[in-house]
Amino acid sequence: MAILERTDQNSVAHLTLNSPGNLNALSDAMIEAIRSEFDALSKDGGIRVIVLKGAGKGFCAGHDLKEMTAGRAEKDGGAEYFAGLFARCSEIMQAIPRLPQPVIAEVHGIATAAGCQLVASCDLAIAADDTRFGVNGVNIGLFCSTPMVALSRNVPRKQAFEMLSTGEFINASRACELGLINRAVPPESLAGETADLASLIAGKLGSAVRIGKRAFYEQIQMPLEAAYEFTGKVMVENMLNRETEEGISAFLEKRRPEWVR
Repeated sequence: MAILERTDQNSVAHLTLNSPGNLNALSDAMIEAIRSEFDALSKDGGIRVIVLKGAGKGFCAGHDLKEMTAGRAEKDGGAEYFAGLFARCSEIMQAIPRLPQPVIAEVHGIATAAGCQLVASCDLAIAADDTRFGVNGVNIGLFCSTPMVALSRNVPRKQAFEMLSTGEFINASRACELGLINRAVPPESLAGETADLASLIAGKLGSAVRIGKRAFYEQIQMPLEAAYEFTGKVMVENMLNRETEEGISAFLEKRRPEWVR
């Protein structure tokens, strides 16, 4: 049984974290499996959207505490192991915005610590309305500093710090209010709602979405004037695409575009 399962359907890749016995914890093996699959997907022109979900009772419970405890037993107290672990985890989080395809988190059960970080790192997220989210490391004496990076880029500052410093959970409704997820839906509707969103995006011109995703993350880190200068050039690049020309013609002629994609 693979620790990370991939199934492709209609230009959408479904990645399932498949370690339900430890709530899909980000073990060394899980991190490596995600990294490898992301690398393959970055080169896969046939995939337009990626859906990331978890098997079993929850989406992801964060790092594997049993592995971390074993790592502490190394002669340097685990310093080298921990540095490598957090670097590898940060690598997969940063890989998500760099992927050419939008990544949708399909979340259920719980998303805690680095699992919550994974949700925050995805481009979009839909959750079952009974899901709980938390950055709970402080409860065991470990402030969630690396999850804080993604969380604080999704959630307003004071609310993010409250979550980090109290270790308390928030429900899906609150996560939606704060911007951590796009929407909360009944559990029985979760797969369908996610599939509908993935299908909607996959139906757009793939080259335009790829250009737009790259530009979105680059401009958001720029000062206002630089962002406009940069995105103006991106618009020129997009406008010169022959498929964009077809899209505009189809709109003016009130017909569906015939994209090669």
